Amino acid sequence: MPSVFFYVSGHGFGHASRQIEIINALRGRLPLAWQIAVRTDAAPRLFERTARPPITLLPGECDTGVIQVDSLRLDEAATAREAARFYATFESRAADEARLLRTHDARLVLADAPPLGLAAAAAAGVESIVVGNFTWDWIYEGYGERFTRDAPDVLPVIRDAYRAAGGGWRLPMHGGFATVSPVEDLPFVARHAAHSRDQVLGALGIPSDRPVVLSSFGGFGLSGFDIASVDCLGDYTVVITRWQDSSPPPARVACVDEGRMYALGFRYEDLVAAADAVVTKPGYGIVSECIANGTAILYTSRGRFVEYDVLVREMPRYLRCTSLDQDALLAGRWRDALDALLEQPAPPERPRTDGADAAAAGIMRRLSV
Repeated sequence: MPSVFFYVSGHGFGHASRQIEIINALRGRLPLAWQIAVRTDAAPRLFERTARPPITLLPGECDTGVIQVDSLRLDEAATAREAARFYATFESRAADEARLLRTHDARLVLADAPPLGLAAAAAAGVESIVVGNFTWDWIYEGYGERFTRDAPDVLPVIRDAYRAAGGGWRLPMHGGFATVSPVEDLPFVARHAAHSRDQVLGALGIPSDRPVVLSSFGGFGLSGFDIASVDCLGDYTVVITRWQDSSPPPARVACVDEGRMYALGFRYEDLVAAADAVVTKPGYGIVSECIANGTAILYTSRGRFVEYDVLVREMPRYLRCTSLDQDALLAGRWRDALDALLEQPAPPERPRTDGADAAAAGIMRRLSV
């Protein structure tokens, strides 16, 4: 069975969520005689909950990304060490992956944005495309001396792998791609809500008589934060998706069980669309979902990660947003910033958010099926 092969970084949720949108758009076009295979170390549940079957999920380490302490803190030293470990055996890894591609009769490889998939495709004689809003050489260049001193061989290996790609499909709010050619710009790949606000709030038991604020900090969560300290609970309902205490959450805090939410037929983007604002750290996944669904963002910093500067610079074009420093966020001083955020006028631009369809159409043209 011939296949389209996706290499997806396990760093955060954004890489997986946007590639799942492309996979879903592609599955609706691709004959069932073709396989969609995904090589990733992202959590399998992300694909099992939202990817349109059939797909073949092949767990495996594709890259090392950035090592997170929690959603707001990263470990630069550990990031360099892990990258040095991984790329020290890159040639043999690529040879192993090339055999995997041949086993699955891969006809096209898409990488968001593990260099391993591109090197493997080159070794197997398969066309490859980088799909994303950044490349890992650009991210690691942001750590300067750390990589020069602790992982000096990593950047040359990554750049050579990106040069092997047949091209790049670059998403908005981007950085890198200096060693990828040619490059084509795509619209936002974003997840769109399929249910109304009233349907979502009613089914999940979230009060609708006051503004709803979704606290969204991904799989790493927030350490040292007490949701009961938030100062706006008298006027807002704050929604969380994890609660580990044996006692119930505070009044005006709605805890949504994600497993139950998906079992009821809702997805996370439905929850984003039902909220008036999302409190988060900027990442492509949550930012693109807020743009697509018209939800405002109250954001805080996330450590030294060069994508952050690009997102913060570009966000005001496409959505209502304002910043909150980490001390205020963790102390629960949200009210004034939220009040000001929800008073903002509509953003000046409404960008296209159909990048998944554009990517799927591009894939079909290359496959000629």
